[in-house]
Parts: sequence; structure tokens; C-alpha cells
Amino acid sequence: MSDDIAGLSFEDAMAQLEAIVRDLESGKGKLDDAVGAYDRGVRLRRHCEAKLAEAQAKIDKIVAGPDGAVGTEPFDAQS
Repeated sequence: MSDDIAGLSFEDAMAQLEAIVRDLESGKGKLDDAVGAYDRGVRLRRHCEAKLAEAQAKIDKIVAGPDGAVGTEPFDAQS
């Protein structure tokens, strides 16, 4: 992943990804530019997925099972 993408927040990466999708869907522009934009879009998608996984890990809670084994379960704000 390029350094400029690695430093992006989830929201900024999503905004760039959405702009790329709009441009590609319009069908305007040169093929080489579209291929480059697609490649950047793939890297942005991976970055967003990593950010989401990181956020999920932060909200999973650590629990001890009845046998003493430690695991995680999704955080439930209701409980």
C-alpha cells in the first residue's frame, strides 16, 4: 500500500474511493487513466477493510469461557 493511502483516515479513503467509482462509471477518460484509478481503488478498498477490521478488534470484548478459555465476542452496548 502506498504511503499516501496508509496515512488516510477511513472517511478520507472512502471519499476518494467513491470519487474513483463515479469517474469509472462515467466511462469518460483514457483507458490508462482508468486502469490507474482502478488500481488505486483496489488499494483504497484494502485500506478501508483494514481500518474496519481494526475498529472491530477495538470493540470486541475479551471474555473467559466456562472452561477458562479466553476468547472474544462482539461488543453489545445493550448488556
